[in-house]
Amino acid sequence: MKTDGATETKNNEMGLETRIESDDHLALRVCLRLLSCATQMENEVRKHLRIRSGISLARFDYLAQLHRHPEGLTMSAISRCLMVTGGNVTGLTNELESEGLVSRSVDSNDRRTYHVRLTPKGRRMFKKIAAEHEAWVVDMFSGLGDARQEQLHRLLGELRQQLSIATQSDDEEKIER
Repeated sequence: MKTDGATETKNNEMGLETRIESDDHLALRVCLRLLSCATQMENEVRKHLRIRSGISLARFDYLAQLHRHPEGLTMSAISRCLMVTGGNVTGLTNELESEGLVSRSVDSNDRRTYHVRLTPKGRRMFKKIAAEHEAWVVDMFSGLGDARQEQLHRLLGELRQQLSIATQSDDEEKIER
């Protein structure tokens, strides 16, 4: 099927939703819409952080974890929080440490374990970027209004609970086999 330029542009903007057919089940349409929204938001966040703050999303997430844990985290805990490999955390830690944004120390009880903390410089930098990021996200969602955002938040919470129940029964089924 040949498409004109306007249709192709619209399809690129819609992303995953272009896969939807009018007779597809509602659950599939909702799933693809959520995935499209998440992908679009992540792409915009990446772009915004890079352009406005000169930082990658991976660095922002790493610094955010340390900001939430002022006492610091082990490198393995950072890896679990970010759901990335230890190698990725080591690479980021090396870069951020060389820039003076984090400090790394050996655990006195286990010399194989390192603790990482934000330095004062890292904390100041993160607070500034996080405040700009929050203002930008608030602005991005402002078109929905507070009541609609509350409704969406509640519905997504219900979806998370339903997904937990559904995936738990799938996991139990696999164990029984």
